[in-house]
Amino acid sequence: MSTMKIKKGDLVKVIAGKDKDKEGKVLAVNKEKNTVIVEGINMVTKHTKPSAANQNGGIVKQEGPIDASNVMYLHKGQATRVGFKIDGDKKVRVAKSTGEVID
Repeated sequence: MSTMKIKKGDLVKVIAGKDKDKEGKVLAVNKEKNTVIVEGINMVTKHTKPSAANQNGGIVKQEGPIDASNVMYLHKGQATRVGFKIDGDKKVRVAKSTGEVID
């Protein structure tokens, strides 16, 4: 299985789907399903039963997963592809547009 190029905490831009051109922070990454959850993107309504955490239950709006291929990493405000490079003995992510090391 290939390595995910998007990580939790990254700023990304949505490039396809109903939320196209919106930007947000990655809250979670699912490597098995190749999906990410982005803050404020792909909002879905979930009907919840009353529980100890939520006394009333009801209808809750929350972020749904979006395929990782539909988001691009934002580097200095510009959407860019992400590549990998060996820097010394470490594998680092690199912004393809500028060639700069991301992390």
